[in-house]
Amino acid sequence: MKAAVLASPQPISQRPLQIIDVADPRMRSGHVLLRVRACGVCRTDLHIVEGELPAKQVRLIPGHQIVGEVIDGARPELPVGSRVGVSWLGGTDGTCPYCQRGMENLCDSPTFTGYTIAGGYAEYAFARGDFVYPLPDALDDLHAAPLLCAGIIGFRSLRVAGVERGERVGLFGFGASAHLAIAVLQAWKCEVYVSTRGESHRKLAQALGANWVGRETEKPPVELDRAITFAPSGDVVVTALSSLRKGGVVAINAIHLDRVPQFDYDRLLWGERQIRSVANMTRADARDFLALAARIGLKPKVTVFSLDQANEALMAVKADAIDGAAVIVP
Repeated sequence: MKAAVLASPQPISQRPLQIIDVADPRMRSGHVLLRVRACGVCRTDLHIVEGELPAKQVRLIPGHQIVGEVIDGARPELPVGSRVGVSWLGGTDGTCPYCQRGMENLCDSPTFTGYTIAGGYAEYAFARGDFVYPLPDALDDLHAAPLLCAGIIGFRSLRVAGVERGERVGLFGFGASAHLAIAVLQAWKCEVYVSTRGESHRKLAQALGANWVGRETEKPPVELDRAITFAPSGDVVVTALSSLRKGGVVAINAIHLDRVPQFDYDRLLWGERQIRSVANMTRADARDFLALAARIGLKPKVTVFSLDQANEALMAVKADAIDGAAVIVP
């Protein structure tokens, strides 16, 4: 099969993904073999390719937002031809204290699609059968792919932040994840305030109905109940924190953060304001979000790249050169 393979992490400008022919995936017990129909491109893929996350495999196929068709390993609930989604969390041990507490997103021995196991920048992929999600007919391939990480993790971020219906919520950064979260917030009748650096992202936030849109250095005109940061920047976390009311919460939706800068505790954190991190997702998050996405007709804005253009897709993500999400179609 054809795949985009990372042999050595390098800056994406060096085009480190090699588009080559590799052996077809071998079936494993408890897994399903998928023909990849689409694979979303995530900023986490960029962190992996550029080495900001430590390498876990010598040769890796990235990609963890896979829409695939079951072609082998079928079971009664997943017959051949089933259209399913695969996300970042590729498996858990089921036995560690976190799994036993229902916190599988914090599993001590997880597997991650496109990081510790081969992902979806390829013509075929395999996945654990209990970690794939049947996709509603209302979600077509291209628009389902970005939902499988950007959408699910954005949804979990809202949960981690404790968002309640009708609250004032700030989104700091407005890329692939935030432009999906805004639709959920609107379904919950929340007011949405967006701060982001890119002019095209600000225009997209306005087009999607944000109550207020500003630059990354601008504070919303009201105090926020909740804020979610999407940029891998500690400065953005401080900006979000400075926008909260007393008792408000910032949820950091980033697998990698450049640093946490010093800030004034008395002015910014005192008053029972909270900072929380968002780590991975659970299967319950995935199922709940996909059902909600189908119900509200969520369709992300997508830009399509061929498998041969995998490097270009990641370059575009790094440069914030596209609005919405990038999707690779083999």
